[in-house]
Amino acid sequence: MPADDANAHGPADGALVRRTSAGSLAGADDGAGAHTWSWKGVPFAKPPVGPLRWRAPMPPEPWSGVRQATAFGHACLQIGRLYGPGANNRYDATIASTLNTPVGSEDCLTLNVWRPASTEQGLPVLFFIHGGSNISGYTADPVYDGAHLARAANAVVVTANYRLGVLGFLDMPQLRTGAASGEDSGNFALLDILAALRWVKNDIEAFGGDAGNVTLMGQSAGAINLLALLVSPLAQGLFHKAVPLSGGISLASNLPAGSLPTLLPASAYQAQGKALLLHLLVADGTAADLPAAERHVAAQSDAQVGDYLRAQDARTILSTVLAKGLTGSGPIPDGTVVPQDPIAAIAAGRYARVPTLTGMTRDEGKLFAPFLTLLGGKPGIRIDDATRFTLMQGFDPDAPASLATADILDASYLPVGTPDTGYDARTDLLTQRFMAASRDNLLDTLKSQQPNLWHYQFDWSQEPPPWNEVYGAAHAFDLPFVFGNFGPSVFANAANSRANEPGRLALSAAMMAGIAAFLRNGDPNDTALGIPWPPWPARMVFDATPDAARIAAHTPAG
Repeated sequence: MPADDANAHGPADGALVRRTSAGSLAGADDGAGAHTWSWKGVPFAKPPVGPLRWRAPMPPEPWSGVRQATAFGHACLQIGRLYGPGANNRYDATIASTLNTPVGSEDCLTLNVWRPASTEQGLPVLFFIHGGSNISGYTADPVYDGAHLARAANAVVVTANYRLGVLGFLDMPQLRTGAASGEDSGNFALLDILAALRWVKNDIEAFGGDAGNVTLMGQSAGAINLLALLVSPLAQGLFHKAVPLSGGISLASNLPAGSLPTLLPASAYQAQGKALLLHLLVADGTAADLPAAERHVAAQSDAQVGDYLRAQDARTILSTVLAKGLTGSGPIPDGTVVPQDPIAAIAAGRYARVPTLTGMTRDEGKLFAPFLTLLGGKPGIRIDDATRFTLMQGFDPDAPASLATADILDASYLPVGTPDTGYDARTDLLTQRFMAASRDNLLDTLKSQQPNLWHYQFDWSQEPPPWNEVYGAAHAFDLPFVFGNFGPSVFANAANSRANEPGRLALSAAMMAGIAAFLRNGDPNDTALGIPWPPWPARMVFDATPDAARIAAHTPAG
């Protein structure tokens, strides 16, 4: 059923009808092979449109009868990227033609639930926050389908959309109302996630979940958002364990010189909001230039400016952000919803001290190869994203090699193994300055407060050539293993072959077993791993040969 029909009411299998606070939902049997049931496109808030744009999420309108919950809701409005939907609210070939154009809808605050096809109650709950740099992403991404993980972990899996880009994070004085809901912080996306977590607290029992055993997991931007909630007073009691993957929440002042922070100060977002407002006024002819726009704003009341912004077409807003180089979104450390220095808050014990399992991939920087310019070189990828997408979709992982590394990577980084200047060395430097620096800062600070802290490093790089050199164990390449999803998706053809399938599936099973143990007990140790998983600063290294999982525990010397 298309997302536009998600509100249709009709008869349903009574075994899959569940009563929530807002009304009854009819889910779907995912089939004999899946052994799971699902409920998709469940509204957890009113659509944040019109006067509700840039406001805290409001409870959804109740409905009568039985609402069909068998199709994903709309992706939140975003500029098209490789990691977002195409024109049809899903992964398909239209992603290549919608890059850098608005896709999705502001009417997007829905969540999805998967559980094993059984009558068992009191199951642990995994709530997953998707990534995408806080400017893209969507729960209908096939990598995030929760069926396999729900079955493997015997758990309830929940995924939720949240507002993205400047619709999700916008710090402007004119939008502040003095409300106690936290909306004056500008962290609307975080407020969306909190609303979805409150839905879990109130309604997950109807799906067999235990509201007293909720694990919050996020990857990339989702991990950054998770960590913002870890230190947020508004999130206390809404989750009981944490699994941030490939994320951090460190300001530049927390890190060694030359590092790339995973959190910007509130002043950066204040400057972004001001610039956006001025450029919109020039673009629509209200002001002749930016100085005239500043004078115009100074003559307006806060309410007038707020009304002006909420009257703007959201697609125009996002297109202006892109055209004027105002991209970049994330938690705003306002001092209320998010502390001004989250790492300092953790060091002082002002955070949710919950069992925490973190992860990172060995070659994080390879997904960010275009940003090798930050290290003074050329972009690592020599082709545009539309071409790369098309190459990957048409790639046959089981056929003789038809591409070479030089077809994809810039010649200045080849051969990839050249010391210092090669692609491996330069992307490793990017990994160390970006993800690893924030990881070490976060974990060392958490370790000073709690012992129940574990970490994994994902080393798998068995892709068919040339993708094993292009991506290796890149950022986000652990997610298919965590979710057990190796079907069609952006990177699937480039990564998954018949030759690497035995080892790939064995490694995925072990990783899901560790996650399942953590969901149940707050400790990832499980016999399926074959060896004990010691706490940080040790790390479990997940890897595989083409034929078998290869798992090792690495403990720092001394």
